[in-house]
Order: sequence, then structure tokens, then C-alpha cells
Amino acid sequence: MADVRLEGVSKAYGTIQILRNIDLTIDHGEFVVFVGPSGSGKSTLLRMIGGLERIGGGRLLIDNEVVNDVDAADRNLGMVFQSYALYPHMTVRENLAFPLRMAKRSRAEIDIRVAETASLLQIHHLLDRRPRQLSGGQRQRVAIGRAIVREPRVFLFDEPLSNLDTELRVQMRVQIAKLHKQLGNTMIYVTHDQIEAMTMADKIVVLKDGMIEQVGSPHDLYHNPASRFVAGFIGSPKMNFLGGKVEAAHESGLDVRLDTGMAVSVPVKPDKSLVGQPVTLGIRPDDFFPAAAEREVAIDLDLDFVERLGGVTYIYGNAGKEAVVAKASKPEPLNRSGKVRLAASPADCHLFMMNGKALRRLHAPAKWS
Repeated sequence: MADVRLEGVSKAYGTIQILRNIDLTIDHGEFVVFVGPSGSGKSTLLRMIGGLERIGGGRLLIDNEVVNDVDAADRNLGMVFQSYALYPHMTVRENLAFPLRMAKRSRAEIDIRVAETASLLQIHHLLDRRPRQLSGGQRQRVAIGRAIVREPRVFLFDEPLSNLDTELRVQMRVQIAKLHKQLGNTMIYVTHDQIEAMTMADKIVVLKDGMIEQVGSPHDLYHNPASRFVAGFIGSPKMNFLGGKVEAAHESGLDVRLDTGMAVSVPVKPDKSLVGQPVTLGIRPDDFFPAAAEREVAIDLDLDFVERLGGVTYIYGNAGKEAVVAKASKPEPLNRSGKVRLAASPADCHLFMMNGKALRRLHAPAKWS
């Protein structure tokens, strides 16, 4: 295992800045996921850690050793990519053994390591097949095995599940999570799929425009997003956003008049300078429930569509000019058109300033208390 530390790391191609002053610490044994939209710099950052891209500025340390100028082959990292990159003319056994042969390990050691890795990944029955005889999931397990067999300090995964169908992606997520638990190695995983990030990570690094937007556990990012960007990126379906204006600031929070006409008092850090300023109220789809009490944040929704998925129902509609999606608290019969009144607890609401930054909430969300 190893820790990884980035200090002011940056990267540019000519005049185009790809990464800006990245400061990040990844501890021994952590499973860290880099997530963000296309062009956010997540794959470039991973490739710099792996030694496949030169660092433009700052320092990269692995186990307190500066490795900026250390070749990729000498960093002892295991890399798994979107492309399986298996040798088609070799069997699975030969593909797994290849990195050890290049390292001039003994035949006995190679046989032991290949057998252990094949058993760990449950591909021992595939050792005499060639890649063309394997399914996508089996090929990906062989690619992961080729990284494991070298006993690297850190594993690097660059969107390894992108080529798999939905069912295989779920299976491989479970497989990789189990591998991390069994091996205990530091793992860094890049994906644009926030579901992968939420289900696998100990710590998520959200990137936007070459900068870190927020770092935290999946729980922290979901319940305490630092910005509207993170709030909209983490969570599926994403958070709902409703425009409004601050009418008053007091000890218990801010009074906001929504564009829909609803007045709500949101328990966030009061800031008198925001009075009269436009803000955005955020509500997670699963924080809605049927409206009943006066102190709730009530929204009248013009229904567009009701999506019934068996165990869960999603309601799609519009509140004024804003599109809203809500998760039904129980599978009640709903018409596919018409109106419905929904509500949320103010303690479960988020408030964002015009610059996108979140205002700190004064209390834990209602469902935590």
C-alpha cells in the first residue's frame, strides 16, 4: 500500500490550461474516485499519477517520494484502462504471466502468482482460453488480474467499465469493491458515472474545469454539497433547483420568497448582505412527501409524467418555469397529468448563492435527527 500526495499540480497544453493547482492527499488503502464531466481533467490527472503524462507544475509524491521525473515503469503502479489491452495471441495464463516475465521473475514464482490471482478473480477455469473466447466482463477481470499479479503499490483505473452493459457494470462494481476489501491497496478510479462513484468510493474528488470542486465521502457530497454544481452532479435523479429572492435574515436562517410565490424560512447561516439578492433553493427528489403541514416547503406541480419502476415511482412535472422530479414516498395511484402538491422539510433544503456556492446549514437534515 502507499499514500499519494499532490501539491499544486497543474497541466497545460500550450495556452490551454487543463489542471490548476491541484492539492490532494490520498491515504494508505483508500478507494478514491475522480468524477466529473467530460473535459474536467480527471483522466489527465490519473495519467500524471501513472507517469503517462508529464506534470506541468507542482509535485507528486508517492510514499513521501517525489516521483515527478520517475518513469511510469519504475513507479510500481497497476493500471487498468477502458480498453482491455490484452494480447490476442496469448492465453489468459500467458497474459497474466507477461508482466512477471518482463520483470524476470522465476517460473515457480510466476506460476504461484498467476494461480493466486486467477483464484482471487474467479477466472481459474479460463486460463487456457484466448481473449476472443471471453465475454467483456471476463476480459476486464483478466485486465485487472494483469495489474494485480505485479503486486503494485497503487491501482489506477481509468473508466474500466465503460464498454460493459448495465448488468455487467453492476457485477464488476461489486467485484472491484470486493477486491479492494481483500487486497487493501490504495485505489484511484476515474469515472464520469456518479453512481459508480457513490457506490464504490471511500472518498470522492469532484472536478470541474480543471479544479477540485469538492472532496469528501459519498455521504458528505450527497447531503452537504459545497456548490450547486456538486449538488446537481451527485445524485440520481439530480437535485431540483428553484429560483427565489432573500427577503429577510434572522437568527434561525434566511426567509426566501420563491419564484413560484411560496415563502420559506431556510435554516442556513444568516447573512444580512444577501437580503434582496437572488438565490437558488435545492431539494433532493427523495426529500419530497405529500404536503400537509403549514411549516413545510410546499410546491404545486403540474404533472408531465409518472414513471413507475415497480419498487419506486418518480413524478416529473413543472413548478412555474422549473422542471421538478420527485420520488414518491409510497406507490400511490397517480394520474399521468394534472396537479399534485408536494412538500419538503426546510431542514432538508439547500440554498445556493448566485456564484453557485452553498450556504452552510445550521442543523442536520430532518431525516438525520
